Amino acid sequence: MKTIAIPNQSDNYSYLIVDEATNKAAVVDTFDIAKVEAAAEKHGVQIVANLSTHHHRDHTGGNEASKYTSDQAPIYGGSAKVPQLAKLLKDKDEFTIGDNLHVKCFATPCHTQDSICYYVTDKADKGAPGGVFTGDTLFIAGCGRFFEGDGAEMLTALNYLATLPDDTVVYNGHEYTTGSAAFGKSVDPTNEAIARLQKLAEENKITTGLTTIGDEKEWNVFLRMGTDPAKMDKLREQKNNFRG
Repeated sequence: MKTIAIPNQSDNYSYLIVDEATNKAAVVDTFDIAKVEAAAEKHGVQIVANLSTHHHRDHTGGNEASKYTSDQAPIYGGSAKVPQLAKLLKDKDEFTIGDNLHVKCFATPCHTQDSICYYVTDKADKGAPGGVFTGDTLFIAGCGRFFEGDGAEMLTALNYLATLPDDTVVYNGHEYTTGSAAFGKSVDPTNEAIARLQKLAEENKITTGLTTIGDEKEWNVFLRMGTDPAKMDKLREQKNNFRG
């Protein structure tokens, strides 16, 4: 499995997930269609699916492009709010990209009620870690705002993602790592893992794909909240107002 990050707008990410045996790929969160097509052409891959993590326009703005509305490249998502939806998904749904990439859906309602995270593994390389495409649910050292949910739902969502293998690589929807790490440091100032993340962010303009679920368990203050929804709501409010 090869994963290609496609930065767009000021801090968003789209992705190509490639089955290297067939050069067939899925695009995750299409926005800037020209950038997606350029990346597909550069890497010589055929897009056969479009996976939307949720319905917000900065993740679905390219769904209207005609080639992604056909049976050859259907749009997958968690609700009819996803533009040009062809395949409605629910929790634990599974499907294949190309011959070898196995996709399992993790429903994570909170940021939006139709939020879906995609856990992808390669049947042709069983020793390789999988990757999880988390949209605006889980960020590196952070989580999404509770636009359509509350702290209880986010706790459930993050704890659900924490059941993935620790070596699962995290591919999130935005490059928020520097700010998220700064907030984490303000909440948990003696956490050496957060200091390690800050160094990683200083050395890498693009941090998506460089960290794992195991790392999140060490440095993500939202993932280390325990089981109290009230504490999660309070922490989210702190982050909303943080200006560090």
